[in-house]
Amino acid sequence: MENIGVKIISRDIIKPASPTPPSLIYRELSLIDQMAPPSYTPAIFFYRAQKSENVAHQSVKVAQVRASLARTLTRFNHLAGTMTERFYVDCNDVGVEFSEARVDCEISIVLEKPEIGVLHRLLPLVFTSRNGSEFLLSVQFSSFSCGGVAVAVCLSHKLADGASAAAFVKVWAAVARGDKHSVLEPNFDAVKLYPPRKIPGFKRGIEASKEKILTRRLVFGKCQIAALKELAAGAGGGSVVKPPSRVVAVSAFIWLRLMELARKRAVKAKVFGALYPVDLRARMDPPLPENSFGNVSWFTMATSPVEANEDLPLLAGKVRSAIQEIDSGFVKKLEDSENLLDLIKQVDKQISSGEMQLWSFTSWCRFPVYEADFGWGKPSWVCSPSRPFRNAVVLMDASDGYGVEAWVNLKEEDMAIFHHDQQLLSFCSG
Repeated sequence: MENIGVKIISRDIIKPASPTPPSLIYRELSLIDQMAPPSYTPAIFFYRAQKSENVAHQSVKVAQVRASLARTLTRFNHLAGTMTERFYVDCNDVGVEFSEARVDCEISIVLEKPEIGVLHRLLPLVFTSRNGSEFLLSVQFSSFSCGGVAVAVCLSHKLADGASAAAFVKVWAAVARGDKHSVLEPNFDAVKLYPPRKIPGFKRGIEASKEKILTRRLVFGKCQIAALKELAAGAGGGSVVKPPSRVVAVSAFIWLRLMELARKRAVKAKVFGALYPVDLRARMDPPLPENSFGNVSWFTMATSPVEANEDLPLLAGKVRSAIQEIDSGFVKKLEDSENLLDLIKQVDKQISSGEMQLWSFTSWCRFPVYEADFGWGKPSWVCSPSRPFRNAVVLMDASDGYGVEAWVNLKEEDMAIFHHDQQLLSFCSG
């Protein structure tokens, strides 16, 4: 499948349908935005051709996507701007990059057996910042030989977390199909709670790993997840009273298998850690509206001593407790920028000391990605496949709404062992 051809046939710029008013020319970033990595959040939305459609319909679809993107950018005008400093975006209507591509196979070939190399070629950008790129949003529209299409989005992480990226595409799709009732104006009030500030000497970012990183997709079905949830709530000395969520059960299980891998590799760390971003919107008092745009999330961490050999119930309990610690009281403390910065520095110090082996788990489960109907029906599949740095796991809803797909990124030599973990494979397919 790696020999599938993906040919770029055009590349241009889409500008907002109407100029940004002078009163909105600057969009201030929040302190959490400032600390977000200078990378892109990727997502690919796949749409099979409907029975009455063929290749000729693709030109209508791409015109629809382009026109609706221009109209949507009038609501999200900063996405078409330029980030000239760390504190704000110049909403100068530079526009967003828009590419068209042709794929020389049917969409079913990619959907039935996704290859990471092919998926990367359907994205307009790589994960990390592209040198000299002035665009904060890039889009690629890919047409398959059967009439199916894929819409890929790469949005600057400095402007949006995963929830905001998913919300943007949902609004864009609603504009495309003419559903005015589903179009919510973005709310930018988070910056009032976390105003930007100068941070002397502070530099935080993610660079693509210099080591060879391999990505593997693991699919946990409905029955497999039910079994994992039952195990996680079992009597194995754990602290879980009732079955955990899908995300907690699956991520704790993957963490357990990754810890076993690390022990086989004889890591020198003293503590294993699992890092989780947590959406703050509903955890505030009063809650922020769900259409709050930006990076409105914070992280929490579950830890386990290397020598402990803890079981799944214990780990699931630790993960759930760590997530529950991000409550309204904790969120209130984050509004003090000194507290917020101190928390960041404590974690950075612990990681840089070499005493902790850390894996990061990002969940897109329950995000409205399968509601992105541009007028051709809901997507057949949605993925976020590009994370070229080690020890990162991205969880997404499977297309049936019950299962979970885990995209695991490890060093090549680690993946060689992980790939053959029979306990792992007994609960998922790859």
